Amino acid sequence: MNDTIEDGAVCGPEACGPTTQQSEREIGAKPVASHHLIVLSDVICPWCFMAKRNLEKALQILGPKLRVEITWSAFELNPAMPKDGMDRHEYRSKKFGSWNYSQSLDAQVAEAGASAGITFRHDLIARTPNTFNAHRLIWLAQEEGVQDAVVESLFRAYFTQGQDVGDIDDLVGIATQSGIAKDRARAFMESTDGTDVVRRDAQMAIACVISAVPTFIFDGHVLFSGSLKPALMAERLLAAAVVNAKP
Repeated sequence: MNDTIEDGAVCGPEACGPTTQQSEREIGAKPVASHHLIVLSDVICPWCFMAKRNLEKALQILGPKLRVEITWSAFELNPAMPKDGMDRHEYRSKKFGSWNYSQSLDAQVAEAGASAGITFRHDLIARTPNTFNAHRLIWLAQEEGVQDAVVESLFRAYFTQGQDVGDIDDLVGIATQSGIAKDRARAFMESTDGTDVVRRDAQMAIACVISAVPTFIFDGHVLFSGSLKPALMAERLLAAAVVNAKP
């Protein structure tokens, strides 16, 4: 099943973005004792939220068979979105030709989300945000050691609570509830820190011909895109680990 989301890119279990052949060149490799998994995603991508759930289940299936360090990396599905975002009803009505059709797409996402244990509340979402600052916050969260918590909170805030994840005040609130000191979060969001990192991530994806999310990069190599089922995801991760362990 395919869907279409905020930027008009093709979106479905196979990932969000135009269909292109992915590069196998190395990207973001990190020499650590455990395996390194980079997940390229955007906080307005519903399949990225589902992929997070499926990844958590996959790692539970694998247990001690796989040690993996996870980094969430920035990918803007809609980089041309105005800084303050747009009214979602207006934006999607224009993008998809009618609000009714937009709602039918939301219904498909909600049905898929239920199987991953997520209750999508598209009815609460008033605005389609610009996600650049959300990605800056994800980078800060990595520096603060709470990246998974912030990514989870951003997904929940947007898809289940209808918060504007492009709004600075909302982002500060999300950061605070995820373990970042309020003063630290406020000062960061009002600065330009992290801007170069988000732009670098975008350039990295372009250089590696990655245009779909979620995309999983295992030990420096593109492994797969899309929200695979937990068992299949576990199989792919373990197979990659075995291959990389060979001399």
